[in-house]
Amino acid sequence: MRICVYGASSNVIAQNYIEAGEALGRAMAKRGHSLVFGGGASGMMGAAARGMTEGKGEIIGVAPTFFDVDGILYPDCTEFIFTETMRQRKSIMEERADAFIMTPGGIGTFEEFYEILTLKQLGRHSKPIAILNVADYYRPIITMQEQAIAQNFMKPECADLCGWFEDAEQLLDYLEQEVKTANVEDLKYI
Repeated sequence: MRICVYGASSNVIAQNYIEAGEALGRAMAKRGHSLVFGGGASGMMGAAARGMTEGKGEIIGVAPTFFDVDGILYPDCTEFIFTETMRQRKSIMEERADAFIMTPGGIGTFEEFYEILTLKQLGRHSKPIAILNVADYYRPIITMQEQAIAQNFMKPECADLCGWFEDAEQLLDYLEQEVKTANVEDLKYI
């Protein structure tokens, strides 16, 4: 399975996040999965890629040409796809992936995640989505989602569009099971 991983590019995040990203990459490689990601060499992106390299897994980087400067992009990708825009980057990542994971990140990660989640809610894809909630980083999003449901801005079923995990192995179990049972005809959230 090709798994798209969204995550921070920051190189000044705490070490526990980096370790979790590397562990995710190693676990993906061990299970024979491929990584599709934004191509970054640092932060959660670089950590996941390093874990994949350590596990000898396939790595597909996707980035706009304006990121192609020294030290920005991960050098050991199996394949690297350059785009002209960020929108093209997201589109290729979506097309190449069978599933999606959001790891801790900032505004770019949020934007990528919410677009893919919205597309699932609208029935434009049925690919599984999971969140690796390292050190309860995403607690405020859980709270916001609960509030949106309580105040009728979101249907309760929307909470089931993705899985939340603190453990990479459990997260991958979830994605693998979801891919096995996915049925494109069963788009119940339209």
